[in-house]
Amino acid sequence: MSSFVDRAQLHAKAGNGGSGCVSFRREAHVAKGGPDGGDGGRGGDVWVVADHNQASLLGFRDHPFRRALDGEHGTSKRQHGSRGKDVVVNVPIGTVVYDQGGSLVVDLSGGGDRWLAAEGGLGGQGNARFLSNRRRAPAFAEQGEVGEEAWYELELKLRADVALIGFPNVGKSTLIATVSAARPKIADYPFTTLEPNLGVVRVGQRPARPDDATEFVVADIPGLIEGAAEGRGLGHDFLRHVERARVLCVLLDLSESAPRPPEEQMTVLLKELGDYRSDLLDRPRVVVGSKGDVAAHHDVGHAVISAVTGEGIGALVARLAELVSESRRAQVVEVERAVVVHRPVSAEVTLEREGLHQWVVLGRAARRAARFHDVTDDGALDEIVRRLRDLGVDRLLTRAGVRDGDLVRVGDLAFEWWRDDSGIGLDREGAHRATRRERLARHGRLDPSEDE
Repeated sequence: MSSFVDRAQLHAKAGNGGSGCVSFRREAHVAKGGPDGGDGGRGGDVWVVADHNQASLLGFRDHPFRRALDGEHGTSKRQHGSRGKDVVVNVPIGTVVYDQGGSLVVDLSGGGDRWLAAEGGLGGQGNARFLSNRRRAPAFAEQGEVGEEAWYELELKLRADVALIGFPNVGKSTLIATVSAARPKIADYPFTTLEPNLGVVRVGQRPARPDDATEFVVADIPGLIEGAAEGRGLGHDFLRHVERARVLCVLLDLSESAPRPPEEQMTVLLKELGDYRSDLLDRPRVVVGSKGDVAAHHDVGHAVISAVTGEGIGALVARLAELVSESRRAQVVEVERAVVVHRPVSAEVTLEREGLHQWVVLGRAARRAARFHDVTDDGALDEIVRRLRDLGVDRLLTRAGVRDGDLVRVGDLAFEWWRDDSGIGLDREGAHRATRRERLARHGRLDPSEDE
């Protein structure tokens, strides 16, 4: 079984927030002690971190689930619940994250890059938080918010300085074993390499000055065939590992057993690279003829190497080191590097029609406004109305043309919408039983002139 996995799935589940507590102080010689319910703890987050100690996505193949811990519930005496522990998911540098629809979410291309895959739910506030001059004995508290949950597609794109490109059995594995400490599988038949191999090469090191050397990473990309850019064979699985390479080293098979003459090999390889990503043809490129010790074609117009005899290896490595150094110097140095999230979560509150006379208010802030244990409690209902009004939900509904009696849903809460000269409300029948003064006192509504 292969130990290198470059595609996997991740199921991230953040912890749920702990619920707030409804409690009143009850002690001897303390009359009407008042509310003392504590807040629930926040749920843990799920973070994805690019780690240089990770080489593949093998750990996600059989176990894609990562879950943070829930926050603890609040208790009496204003004791708050503890926060749930975060989960850090380490992935290799160069991991790209997509959502289930295939859209790019984030590219973790640098060591230490962090991305919040699932945010923990907020802890609910205890009833002590809702004490006010108007509300002396609140008998309600917030529920803990449910933590975010999502599936993601992970894809690894190796970050190497030099990518070895060539037909199957052209000698790439032998070359990388010669110039580095990498020990890939080598055999005399096509498609020996079924996964990329990495090797570190050091050039120019002197005993007196060990730091005076160029070090670069070489990737042995499994052999390409004609049609790889369209997905033939394992084309896409291999070609994506070329995307981040600074320099391309194209190997042409000069032996009698080569499937095509060197010129045709070159044409096919460049076409596949260009069809996959046209900018790959603009990368610095070194073209060499391999298997020089058994070469049947000598007039290729490029340098010739032999990993068996060592012919041309030193000159090739020096040339690659030179091109890598030039590319590094030309690269813009980022003083402060930030992870770019391609699809950030929107904090906007929006409204959508679910059906005839049915609407749903979307947005995390709106859902948070309605998360109470008992929405039949007048105090809880009053707090929900105030929060939705502060978020501008009443204006949003009015502008959308919502009519009296329409059903509006916010998270798990559903209510009938009504509006008259005195304001807005959640229950038309109950509102008409109350006087205007009682309605304003109970639901804390704005004056109509202020609400427009």
